[in-house]
Amino acid sequence: MAELRTDRLTLRRWRDSDLEPWAAVNADPEVREHLGGLLTREQSDASVARFQADFDRRGYGWWAVEVRATGGFIGFAGLDQVDDGMPFTGVEIGWRLARSAWGQGYATEAALTVLAFGFDVLELPEIVAVTTVTNLRSQAVMRRIGMTRNPADDFDDPTVPEGPLRPNVLYRIGRSTGI
Repeated sequence: MAELRTDRLTLRRWRDSDLEPWAAVNADPEVREHLGGLLTREQSDASVARFQADFDRRGYGWWAVEVRATGGFIGFAGLDQVDDGMPFTGVEIGWRLARSAWGQGYATEAALTVLAFGFDVLELPEIVAVTTVTNLRSQAVMRRIGMTRNPADDFDDPTVPEGPLRPNVLYRIGRSTGI
């Protein structure tokens, strides 16, 4: 599995030392605002086990993200197969950072590196991103990394109960578009 580096970040495999700060990220109501309920420590730990299994199986997935200057864990960024049952297919880019890491350009920096990996190493023809209609911060990152939205592609997430988290937007970027 490739470790990805930027000037300020390292995207790497998960470590046992990431479990506690990852659980804190998943227990933060502001971080989870557009994702559904808070995760318990057990649910958070289980997510890391799934991330590691995906890496072992595919060679890519959700990388742990740390700040190079401090070695501090701040969240994840990466790629995942679109879930079955969605009204589109492909590979999705995503990120989730601790609130203390918001507003510093880390999500954009990590996402650009992930896009480059997806296009240059995996040779994906397209990468998509999904978020709730109300998650304006993530939509801004999607636009900053060159993704575009066609409102005709917006959809109600079939895995989410009726409510404010069900309406979603879909952003795309093609390999030929470049980053």
